[in-house]
Amino acid sequence: MILRSFLFVPGDQPHKMAKGRENEADALILDLEDSVSPKKLPATRELIADFLVANPDRSRQQLWIRAGGVESGHLLDDLAAVMPGAPDGIVLPKSRSARDVIELDHYLSALETREELMLGTTQILVVATETPLSVFNLHTYQGSSPRLFGLTWGAEDLSAAVGASGKRRPDGSFDDLYRLAKSLCLAAARGAGIEPVDAVYPDYEDLEGLAEETRDGRRQGFSSKLAIHPAQIEVIHRALMPSSAELEHARAVVEAFADHPSDGTVGLEGTMLDRPHLCQARRVLEIASKN
Repeated sequence: MILRSFLFVPGDQPHKMAKGRENEADALILDLEDSVSPKKLPATRELIADFLVANPDRSRQQLWIRAGGVESGHLLDDLAAVMPGAPDGIVLPKSRSARDVIELDHYLSALETREELMLGTTQILVVATETPLSVFNLHTYQGSSPRLFGLTWGAEDLSAAVGASGKRRPDGSFDDLYRLAKSLCLAAARGAGIEPVDAVYPDYEDLEGLAEETRDGRRQGFSSKLAIHPAQIEVIHRALMPSSAELEHARAVVEAFADHPSDGTVGLEGTMLDRPHLCQARRVLEIASKN
């Protein structure tokens, strides 16, 4: 299933969670990490658990939880509180390597058993570039867990961790470290056969900049994007929509292979295509079908 958009919602604000259910985001991320102060965590866990139980129908929109990272000391308590509501997935922040995913996988298996949920149904999205050393460990996620939905990257925590006074150049483009983190995240996700999810665009009032960044991310290979404001979702979906020329080409590729089902390669408009081209064409059509 392609999830084009993930919208962060503070877990300690029930009215915003309820409002999020009216939004067109493919998934909400109910936040137990950065947007919640430690003293409010116990009450927020209860609010999120109640919200999950009250919203069992996820056919249109999934409900994910950003829990504390492995090193936070809050991860297991977060999971124990919310798993009765059967979240669709867990966003794991500040992951250092696949070892953190494996630890989370073990916790989820135990808690799914406790709650009599189908084993392995809770997915994992890793925020994989928030610490300096994590950038060097992106290759480790391949094969780490069958729960792994995707990898996403982030510049905010990474910039703070390296002591940067800024992340972008005067022309608005990212500095080299963040371009590297983004590119390696994309390559690692595709190499592992999971989804690459583009980072948030922090300036929620700059919708034109968001659209441009989302289109550029799609061109590079990202399949979806994180959002921090409800107004960003429509822009993201529109920017992720393939152009009419891309759709026409994708249909032609699928038809060419359908006409030659036993062939590993086909010719189209003077170009030889193989099975990866067919997979990409099907992906383009699947994305278009969501709009």
